[in-house]
Amino acid sequence: MERGYFHGTKADLKTGDLIAAGYASNFGTGKANPWVYLAGTLEAAIWGAELAQGQGRERIYVVVSTGEIIDDPNLTDQKFSGNPTQSYRSREPLRIVGEVVGWQGHPAEQLAAMRAMVAKTKVEGVEAID
Repeated sequence: MERGYFHGTKADLKTGDLIAAGYASNFGTGKANPWVYLAGTLEAAIWGAELAQGQGRERIYVVVSTGEIIDDPNLTDQKFSGNPTQSYRSREPLRIVGEVVGWQGHPAEQLAAMRAMVAKTKVEGVEAID
């Protein structure tokens, strides 16, 4: 079986569903994103779930890629040398094969600081690298 990855979101999905590109980005102006993001670490997926747009419950899905995945340039060599967060993206959908339950989120102070940083980048007009 292909290696499983993680995808953090607030979308209410089920095993077998596909997570596809084309939805509003969580960062920048929120324009439609041609990429879908996935992570090789639970830590990166937790940030994805906590910073996701929307009002739903934070969720982390275990996903497999249906196509080619590449390093996420928004983190790889832009913020961290190499890819220590194991952050990736794909233009092809991700298939949900499970859900991680019982994960622990970040402390409130750390989450507030990260949300403030994300809000600041929006005001500054910083967009995700396409």
